[in-house]
Amino acid sequence: MRVLVQRSKNSSVSVDNKMINSIEKGLVLLVGFTQGDSESEILKLVKKVVNLRIFDDENGVMNKSILDVGGEVLSISQFTLYANTKKGNRPSYLEALNGDDAVRLYDKFNEELNKLVKTKGGIFGADMVVNIINDGPITIMLES
Repeated sequence: MRVLVQRSKNSSVSVDNKMINSIEKGLVLLVGFTQGDSESEILKLVKKVVNLRIFDDENGVMNKSILDVGGEVLSISQFTLYANTKKGNRPSYLEALNGDDAVRLYDKFNEELNKLVKTKGGIFGADMVVNIINDGPITIMLES
């Protein structure tokens, strides 16, 4: 499991030119799954995401978590996090988990996150347009 975390000033996701979700201050998560991923990886990464201290404190030091600042999460399914470009220029996605299993894990990930911080999602498998105003910019890759 991979989660690309971006600190965001505001972000949104649209499908078919219709905005389906947006957040103000918070985190945008691009979430991908591979063979062998399970709910145990989900729980570990949910804990890591909500406790990741990447928001500024009163002294301008990244010392606060999403829980501390009361932000929201925009979670976007992203199978392309498992793109393999070792051979040639056309990415292979064989390492990405199949759609049926991945959507189940993605839904569980969002469900567990939402227990701790308000979480909004994209539409799994849809052609989405994601607008991210990256704050910092702060971008961190988490892997299980």
